[in-house]
Formats: sequence, C-alpha cells, structure tokens
Amino acid sequence: MNNSLLELNARERAVALLDKDTAQELIGPFDNIISPHLIPQNIVPESDDGVIIMKGQLKHLNCVIISIEGSFQGGGIGEVGGAKIVSALEHTLLDNKNGEKVYPLIIFDTGGVRLQEANYGLLSISEIQNMIIELKQYVPVIGLIPGRVGSFGGMSITTALMSYIITTDKARIGLNGPEVIEQEAGAREFDSSDKNLIWNTLGAKQRKATGIVDEVIDDDVDAFRSTIAKTILEKKDSNRDQQVNFYLSLIETLDPAHMLTTQEYTNLYRHVSVHDHHLNSAIPSDYPTITSRGRHWFEQLTQIKNAHSDIPTVLHALVNGYEYISIVPDKNNNFPRVRHGEVGLKEGYTVANVINDLIDRDKDKKTKTPIVIIVDVPSQAYGYNEELVGIHMSLAASVSAYARARQAGHKIISFIPGDAVSGGFLAHGLQSNRLIALNDSSITIQAMSKESAARITNRSLQELEQATKNTPAMAYDIKNYQKLGSLFYLISNVKSYDSSDYAINIVKNAINSAISDLENKPTDLSFRYNNKIAKESGRVATNKIRLLMDKQWN
Repeated sequence: MNNSLLELNARERAVALLDKDTAQELIGPFDNIISPHLIPQNIVPESDDGVIIMKGQLKHLNCVIISIEGSFQGGGIGEVGGAKIVSALEHTLLDNKNGEKVYPLIIFDTGGVRLQEANYGLLSISEIQNMIIELKQYVPVIGLIPGRVGSFGGMSITTALMSYIITTDKARIGLNGPEVIEQEAGAREFDSSDKNLIWNTLGAKQRKATGIVDEVIDDDVDAFRSTIAKTILEKKDSNRDQQVNFYLSLIETLDPAHMLTTQEYTNLYRHVSVHDHHLNSAIPSDYPTITSRGRHWFEQLTQIKNAHSDIPTVLHALVNGYEYISIVPDKNNNFPRVRHGEVGLKEGYTVANVINDLIDRDKDKKTKTPIVIIVDVPSQAYGYNEELVGIHMSLAASVSAYARARQAGHKIISFIPGDAVSGGFLAHGLQSNRLIALNDSSITIQAMSKESAARITNRSLQELEQATKNTPAMAYDIKNYQKLGSLFYLISNVKSYDSSDYAINIVKNAINSAISDLENKPTDLSFRYNNKIAKESGRVATNKIRLLMDKQWN
C-alpha cells in the first residue's frame, strides 16, 4: 500500500501521522543516547534505543507521539527507551495540568520487556503505566497497533490501560507469547507452530469482538489520522481497566477444564449477566493449607491463622490500620495455571476489586489507609484460556487500582519475601511507593523464567547464566536487584520462612519506616531514580534522559 502505516518504520510512522512540517523529534539519534547495558553483552545498540518521541500537530491538535521500533530487539523496553517514554508522558501531563492540551499517542510494536536488561524493563513499564493512568484524568491516551510484532508482555498490560486502541487487522495482543506458553505449559496448552491458532486467539478481529481493542481500520495513514482526531475530539475512553465486575461475572461462567473455541468465548462475552463483587476479609480456619512465603508472611503480619478467603488465592485484611493483600497458591484450584501462586484472571480482577472498594471507602477521608502488598508471585498464569479471555486485561485492572489508590493518597508498600516475576510483579507490587525485600537467596526477581528467557534470546542456559553475572539488570537474585536503586530497604538477618518474634518485629519496623518515609512525599514513583544508589549507579541513564527531556521539551 502506498499510504500504509504498517510498512513504515517507527520514525516514519510518527512523521506520517503529524501535519506536514510540524514534527519535532526529541532525544533523537544525534543525541546518541544508547543503552549502556547492551555492549557488555556484545549486542549492537541503537542511537535512539528503538523509541521515537515526536511532538507536532495532528489535524491542528497538539500531540506527542511515542513510536516503538519493532525491528530493534523486538521492540523490547529497556532503561533508556523506557525513560524516554516516561519523561515525555510526564511533560505531557504537566502541560495538561497547566491548561495546554497535548494529546499522547503510543504506537505499539513491542514484545514487552527487553530481556537483555529485564529488571530495568519491568521498572520502566510500571512507570509508563503509572503515567498513563494519571494522564487519563486530563486527556484520552490513544494506542495504535499497526502490526508486525503487535503488543506483548508487559506492554500488552499497558495497552489495556489506554483510553482507546486502534489497530489494523494485522495486529496481535497477548500477555504471553505462544513460545513462552509452550515453554512453560507445554504444546498441548498452546502450540506455537499453529499460526491459525495464534491469529484466531490473539489477532485483532477476535480482540475487537471481545472488547480488547476498540476499532480495526484499514492500513492507511489518512484513516489513522481521521480516526485519531475523532477519538480526541469525542473524548473516547473505554475504561477497560475498570470493568472489574463485568469480568468477574464472566469468569464465574467459565469451565477452566474446557478449552474454549473463539466462538464459544465470543458468545460468553456477549451474554454476561453482571453483578457486583466484594471480597470479604480473610478469616482464620481450622484447616491448614499449602504454605507459601506470601501466605506465611500474610499470616505472621495479620495474625490470622490458616487464613481463608472466598477466593482462596487472594487474601486481604485490615489489621492495625493497614490493609494487607497477598496472592497465594491453591493446589486444588479449578484454574490449574494458578495453583502455585501465579496471578491469573480471577486474581488480577479480585485484587482490583479489593483496592477499588478501599478507594471508595476512603474517598472522603483526609488520611487514607496504607496498603501493604505481600509479594510472592512466581509469574502470571500461562494458559490458552487465559490468553483468549485476555489475562493482560486482568493484570491491567490490578495495576490501575493500585496506581489510582497511590495517586489518591494511599501509601503503598511492597514487601517481598518471595518471588517477584514478570507480569505477576507488574500487577502485584510494582505500583507501590516503596519496595522492601528480605535478603534471602531463595528469592527470584526478574521478567521471565530462565528457561523461557534462554529460548526467547536464543541462548543456552549456561550463556544466560553467564550474562546475568555481568549485567545486574538481567540477574535473578535480590542482591543484584538492589544495585538498580529501586529498593527502599533490604532486610538482613530474616529469611523467607522465619517466624520468630524478632523476625516479625524487624519486618514490621521496616514497613512502618517505609510508610513514615512517605509523609509529605510525592505520590509518584520517583523514589526509584532519585535515591542515592539510583543516582550514582542504578539509574544513571534514566536520569540523563530526564535532564535532556527537560531541556528539549519546549
């Protein structure tokens, strides 16, 4: 097609969408800000890190376009590209707060986190998501998915947070790529060689039929321009991230043992009888359940023995003025992909439901209830039904609820006594003001399991292990994670299953210190790049980008 948006590269897409002679690129290739994490891994970097920021006008409307280059590292988000996106959205928000309407557009062509700098990618994506949620209070935030890579991984969660999503029929959206599902759950669950299965499950037409995208249009630049302008002027917002009761009602009708066809799911989606959901606080029981680090610390901190909930994988309780929330295993769960503590369809929406209720309950209170997230999530759920329904939507609901609570003034602390991996961590932990963790070698913190990361990056496990030794952002242990500067506090002399009074008091004191530190502090995520470790070593590239964006924005 002569006027195809799909066939253009990221920079060309941004220029093509803007009115003639209005495009101005910020932090472009001549600034030569490359990722510092790729050369040590013998990977050739790009001078723009695969992210294009372009200001200009679209049909005389002031816009900023963020365009991701899918041909560079699969459109993966690393530290530099992530910082460019976040700082551009921050300036867009500030302009809108000051009464100058600027409309943000994101062109998705991304596999999610860039695994070669995985933990930076997770942090960056959570920071992008935070900005989108805050911006939507002022203007619609519009997502475009022309095609090629599509939108996968943590960035699929980001698409579910957008006000409005416009695609061609060549687009795909999914949290877990088919190869990852096959690696984690087997070819019977999802055969990555079955192209028809992939397109029928994740393709734009099915996503449009079930509310995951808003419009599928022709691959034509003029069609995109007209649709975008109409979306802006009509202030369209699907509020996908706040349809919690709809999806909890839908999920109740699913038989997890039956692999739905696309038509069966479409029929279910169209005939949902919606009712309100409210999860009661956890109560003690006489029946011991499977012990996990998350459950262990929920029970230690709340003193609820053998805590039981109507949704057995989600525990919450208000104790001594703090709202505690944990996602825990359930070996008999009828959704088999969450039996080890993964965040699945029901878990994401249920956590969102709990937080939304808390936001509503505290909306007129000057002092909001602090939230303590107990993080022990080995990943998100890997399953065919989960992808068909849209597990990224469930995780986005949780992300949205936590972010809106924090922005409303709830102090949120994530306490990490167990694993913090992938989309599970994005949904349940990374929207907190402060992260604290146990200094325990059993904790895994990363964007993907080692087996899947090796497969996706075409490395052997041995090569992957070697790379993690040289690149802290790729490492899986908590001590290397601390080097990034994202932790408020690393608790020594307490292990994941400690239950002594000494250990409990140490953890409680750390939580109290983190909450006290938030007095009269911003409700954003800036601590992660403003603290001493971050400034001196952990987020040097992030801060360099932020300073440059400050200089170039106007």
